[in-house]
Amino acid sequence: QERLVESGGGLVQPGGSLRLSCAASGFSYMDNYVIGWFRQAPGKEREGISCVSSYDRSTYYADSVKGRFTISRDIAQNTVNLQMDSLRPEDPAVYFCAAEIGRHTVHGSLCLIPTYYDVWGRGTQVTVSS
Repeated sequence: QERLVESGGGLVQPGGSLRLSCAASGFSYMDNYVIGWFRQAPGKEREGISCVSSYDRSTYYADSVKGRFTISRDIAQNTVNLQMDSLRPEDPAVYFCAAEIGRHTVHGSLCLIPTYYDVWGRGTQVTVSS
């Protein structure tokens, strides 16, 4: 059974940094998949912010985080990390990672659409406050 677990959330001051991790388990070594990071603030829709392919490492970023966030894969640890720098007051949310199984590459902004994803983690809270 495929499973995703997020970690690394917490409280940070504006301008600070956090590193989120998404640990994957139960995936077949033959699976190709895209891992996406999403966030949802209270009263708002779930927003796709970044994604990476397990096959060709293609990536994509939403405009809201481009230049501030960096997504990466750690093959040895079987994790996908999201380095978040220059955090802003508008960044607080619950951050989720998700997997779209069977996709070989990232097709631009399509990877930011939540309905394409098959497996979801439970999320980790990020708070930005002085």
